[in-house]
Amino acid sequence: MILRAAALGLALGLAPLAATAQDVEIGTGAALRGLDKINGDTVDMMLATGESAELGNLEVTLGECRYPAGDAASDAFAYITVRDPRSNQPVFEGWMIASSPALNAMEHQRYDVWVLRCRTE
Repeated sequence: MILRAAALGLALGLAPLAATAQDVEIGTGAALRGLDKINGDTVDMMLATGESAELGNLEVTLGECRYPAGDAASDAFAYITVRDPRSNQPVFEGWMIASSPALNAMEHQRYDVWVLRCRTE
């Protein structure tokens, strides 16, 4: 009886989480911006899914870009991998959110990268 009550409580507790899921569409690419923190230079990168670009001595690769269904101009969620070719470990690998760049920021002493929007063409 106690286990049944606990399972019911858990199911009811998780119900609001499922209700907050958002329908998304997948873009053909993304617009990213890179910043050189030393000299203040910025560079915009228009990447297709799976494509890479150089930012100084780093390689930025776009895995996927998602946006709210029916509203490509809204928020963007991009899966990005940033590598330093001199090492085997990624500098950053994960999802970045355009509206909250500090939520999952890349930690690098010289460069910063963030998502601007998804591309749909």
